[in-house]
Amino acid sequence: MQKFNQRLRALRERENLSQQKFSDIIGISKSSINMYERGEREPNFEKLERFADYFNVDIDYLLGKSDIE
Repeated sequence: MQKFNQRLRALRERENLSQQKFSDIIGISKSSINMYERGEREPNFEKLERFADYFNVDIDYLLGKSDIE
């Protein structure tokens, strides 16, 4: 199963979003998105909810605990 950083990147790329465009939409810095995708940083619950809501996936999917979106 993929880890959070891999899932976030895959979902972002599936939507054809650059890190900058995604960060503008979500309202956090591009550098934060970059660090999440490199596995250098973990988001808090509020940000996880924002990501899951934007991509319309379950938080467990985003965290890599489930393969069901």
